[in-house]
Amino acid sequence: MTLYKKDLISINDLSRDDIKKIFEVTDLLRENIRKGRNLLKGFVLTNAFFEPSTRTRLSFESAMLRLGGSVISFSSVEAISIAKGESFVDTIRMLDAYSDIIVVRHKYEGAAKLAAEISEAPVINAGDGRNQHPTQTLVDLYTIVKKFGKIDGLNIGLFGDLKYARTANSLLQGLAIFNPSKIFLISPPTLKIRKEIRDLLNLKGIKFEEHDDVSEVISELDVLYVLRIQRERFSDPLEYEKVKGSYRVTLDLLKDVKDDFIIMHPLPRVDEIDYKVDGTKYAYYFKQAKYGIPIRMALLTLILLGEEVL
Repeated sequence: MTLYKKDLISINDLSRDDIKKIFEVTDLLRENIRKGRNLLKGFVLTNAFFEPSTRTRLSFESAMLRLGGSVISFSSVEAISIAKGESFVDTIRMLDAYSDIIVVRHKYEGAAKLAAEISEAPVINAGDGRNQHPTQTLVDLYTIVKKFGKIDGLNIGLFGDLKYARTANSLLQGLAIFNPSKIFLISPPTLKIRKEIRDLLNLKGIKFEEHDDVSEVISELDVLYVLRIQRERFSDPLEYEKVKGSYRVTLDLLKDVKDDFIIMHPLPRVDEIDYKVDGTKYAYYFKQAKYGIPIRMALLTLILLGEEVL
């Protein structure tokens, strides 16, 4: 399908061919960043961040500005008229009048989908509760492809909070579009993947194993995707206290990994990766973060102009 004028609410809105096209345009813009300088001149993007964000919000702003477009934004509920009692629906209607495309982040699952139903302008989900984060998943998949040239046939481990982290939920659904050799799900017992994700992996025929201890499987992995244990996602503070700081990547853990093994992380991190790991060849999370801008540049271009312009 064409991405032109389409919403992106879930990674499942994209086919394997759609993802390939996004990656092709990303490569083109990375090779010649000046080529995109005025592609979106005259277009306005609204960053509607009802929940705090740094990296995602700023990378969308940077992507739009590099393409010659303009950005209007807010980054908290307190900054807008919702604090005065305006409804979410009315806020989106107003933003639709001001914008050519709207990027929404919200603490409630389904908020981006609701915004897309209201808005005539395309809507991109920048994270809704513990549900989806499709543009981060595109960054993650692109990072793996740039390192290995493929996703099919790899052993990929997800390590940490697999219950509440939307990046984990979204990435697992993205990996299910491809054919990894096996997925290793490594988490505390209280933070294992939710039933609907387990059911999806089974439905897609994706081989996976669940483990409590990363040291048992790390030598088999091509990729270890580390996830922060997120205090803000826990409804019970005692549940968080039981698991915080319990899962860490240290230099000692890396002694038996494959030579081309990489560590990824959607950031921000707290203490789940020892800073000493940053100096190793396995640390890929800062390179991963750099891919965020060109991926979002490609996506904005394809949604607002279509692929024919390139």
